[in-house]
Amino acid sequence: MDNKENKVILVVKKGDMGLAIGKGGSNINKVKKMLGKEIEVVEHSPDLKEFIENLLRPADVKSVELLNKNGKQCAYVEVPAKQKGIAIGRDGERIKKVNLLVKRNLGIDSVIIK
Repeated sequence: MDNKENKVILVVKKGDMGLAIGKGGSNINKVKKMLGKEIEVVEHSPDLKEFIENLLRPADVKSVELLNKNGKQCAYVEVPAKQKGIAIGRDGERIKKVNLLVKRNLGIDSVIIK
């Protein structure tokens, strides 16, 4: 839940994106009306690179490198130079969302865009 953006982010099981959205967006619209918040749906993946790609869309992910730094796992994500702004998001909102969801779902401490 992102109160600052008045948004709820739903992480759905791989392959269930269409089911979560519903025909013509019907399921999303129902949840949106019930909660009174914007809804964002992201497809989960146990694969780190694929999950980060899903979270950073529409930015393209060139590579993801997982490193252990000072006892913490960090994912270094390379995106095209022209798409760094898209990957980071306005006021860093997208990268904050990525960090939160990757830590919660895959146990990665931080994601760094390079």
